[in-house]
Amino acid sequence: MNQRHKYQSAFLAAFPNTLPILTGFAFLGFAYGLLMSANGYGPIWSFLMSSIAFCGSMQFVAVTLLTSPFAPLQALYMALMVNARHLFYGLSMLEKYKGIGKVKPFLIYVLCDETFSIVNSKEPPEGVDRAAFYFFVSFLDYFYWVTASTLGGLFGSAIQFNTKGLDFVLTALFIVIFLEQWMEGKNHFSAVTGIACSIICLMLFGTGNFIIPSMLLILFVLSLYRKFRKGDIPSCT
Repeated sequence: MNQRHKYQSAFLAAFPNTLPILTGFAFLGFAYGLLMSANGYGPIWSFLMSSIAFCGSMQFVAVTLLTSPFAPLQALYMALMVNARHLFYGLSMLEKYKGIGKVKPFLIYVLCDETFSIVNSKEPPEGVDRAAFYFFVSFLDYFYWVTASTLGGLFGSAIQFNTKGLDFVLTALFIVIFLEQWMEGKNHFSAVTGIACSIICLMLFGTGNFIIPSMLLILFVLSLYRKFRKGDIPSCT
């Protein structure tokens, strides 16, 4: 297989899997660009924030931090709370990305929730290069977000409308991805564990502080179960 055919087949296999992400990122990224523009930050700032930081929900939080009095410790705490989940699902990708080659640093850098959901649940079709497939899934998601947020910044001064509630697009996208994985998967133990642990921590710690405890509890439960289980984890359906 020559290089051109390898990358072409990988792109054609990856692209359909990223279409739900394209839909969500088109609306949410554009809204982010509009928000940046409304707060006095031009399209170049939207482009730089999205291409360098590439942290989705934290970018929305960063708009408030940028327009507030300088408070580095508060910014650090907020970034940790919002993005702590990356530590946990990043660990779960160690085996997936093992031996992936030169593209590994890029895959790590642009790994986001949506890309994780695809890469973690999809295997490249037979005959498609694994590294190239994961690269195009990651690159396309990254490209969608950067492009949409930059366009939002460009048109921000010309378009005026109420963007309140538009960020729910991201929540809706997560729900769709979750339901798709639920219907495709035969084993729902990890999904049920995630929901149950999140609800428990939400009740105990409140909406502002439940993310990190939830991740720790999920990690503990799954690690404990893996240690004592025999064979495959039984289905909870």
